[in-house]
Amino acid sequence: MDAGLLIARMVFGLLMAAHGSQKLFGWFGGHGLAGTAGFFEMLGFRPGKLFAGAAAATEVSAGLLVALGLLGPVGPALIVSVMIVAAATVHWQHGLFAQNNGVEMPLLYGAAAAALALTGPGAYSLDVAVGLTALSSAAIAWAALAIGVLGGFANLAARRPVPAQAAA
Repeated sequence: MDAGLLIARMVFGLLMAAHGSQKLFGWFGGHGLAGTAGFFEMLGFRPGKLFAGAAAATEVSAGLLVALGLLGPVGPALIVSVMIVAAATVHWQHGLFAQNNGVEMPLLYGAAAAALALTGPGAYSLDVAVGLTALSSAAIAWAALAIGVLGGFANLAARRPVPAQAAA
């Protein structure tokens, strides 16, 4: 089981960090912070640069925390938070499947993050190496996930969509 968790954490965490790096640095074919900020402005997140930077930094740091198995459910809870925002603002109106830009990918990322928060990072993790295994208790995992969900919805509440007549 621990080897399986290591593989899942490494692939999932590094892909999430790379996804955030597209936004933050323009790596891997991304648009960088300036391009992402403009997109966030169109979504109603103003100031766009602040929200884009926060989302990108969250994705990078959360992905690295997951890959390293560090700080228990903190990284997964952060991923749940940003995936709620992505699903609601970008993907929901396109249905389920990714081929139509639907919610499939943020749903998979969010579900995988929740699963990793609830299972813990496994024996091959920095948490085990430095003695932070208490962070992977069920109570802490559920609390972290609840905070992540609340954070996602709080971010959505801060959104100020452009009125339809102003966008035209």
